[in-house]
Amino acid sequence: MKKSFIEQQEEISFVKNTFTQYLIDKLNIVEVQGPILSRVGDGMQDNLSGIENPVSVNVLKIPDAQFEVVHSLAKWKRHTLARFSFNEGEGLVVNMKALRPDEDSLDRTHSVYVDQWDWEKVIPAGRRNLAYLKETVEQIYKVIRLTELAVEARYDIEAVLPKQITFIHTEELVAKYPDLSPKERENAVTKEFGAVFLIGIGGCLADGKPHDGRAPDYDDWTTETENGYRGLNGDILVWNDRLQTAFELSSMGIRVDEVALKRQVDLTGDQDRLAFDWHEALLAGQFPLSIGGGIGQSRMAMFLLKKGHIGEVQTSVWPKDVYETFEHIL
Repeated sequence: MKKSFIEQQEEISFVKNTFTQYLIDKLNIVEVQGPILSRVGDGMQDNLSGIENPVSVNVLKIPDAQFEVVHSLAKWKRHTLARFSFNEGEGLVVNMKALRPDEDSLDRTHSVYVDQWDWEKVIPAGRRNLAYLKETVEQIYKVIRLTELAVEARYDIEAVLPKQITFIHTEELVAKYPDLSPKERENAVTKEFGAVFLIGIGGCLADGKPHDGRAPDYDDWTTETENGYRGLNGDILVWNDRLQTAFELSSMGIRVDEVALKRQVDLTGDQDRLAFDWHEALLAGQFPLSIGGGIGQSRMAMFLLKKGHIGEVQTSVWPKDVYETFEHIL
């Protein structure tokens, strides 16, 4: 067996195992088992930006139902919190694996195979606000830095992240960089600060366009917070010096309540979703107020191990030229 392959696998496992334990400790969550299939028609599937086609699966012994490979577990997690009566401040994390075959680019950072720490927790009473979102982001960022320091100590890979993460709203980015595209704004602000949490993704900004797309039925991107800004969600971005670009590690947010759900499906024209079982349960007050998100496992390993391609830390499918260009594709 090739020694470099063994070392590569050991490094990946170290990052994932270390991060998992720190995340469980810092967020007060428990690791649980999650599904790979979602039943069509109950509203549990994550629609992402609404244009991705899921992988369909027929189950021989359940002929009266259709199933899809999950995109993420955003809705399943909240359903599970309710089903098993999680208390305020308690939560869960799943080692989620998914397929997104409609990725419009198979490049250094995007693949068909998705693996992430999919986490969710019940918001304490009176804490459904921007301050609680920021506190949670800071805890997750602390987990990222602790893992980075552990990688440095074990493999002598230099830690580069700043001690603190910078919070900035997408409206502030429009004002700061009016002539740049959303991606160019991300690059500029992340290169300046090293690590940022970009707040308010999904709603239209002052320039008439959203920073990026977000489904209307999991994150709350319309609730007014401060300075006239809206949104209780966002992305954790770090500066990837090897790729010379902003690098997304996590998408997360406070989830919709009944008011935000109705408001957002009206804005996106997705009122038909309210007839699904999951959405009816939410509107009936059967789910706890929650916060959650996904943290890319391969993304994290790629960044902390300073790899040049995501295929060096995960096994997926690639065009022939990728295997020819990158020596250590798995």
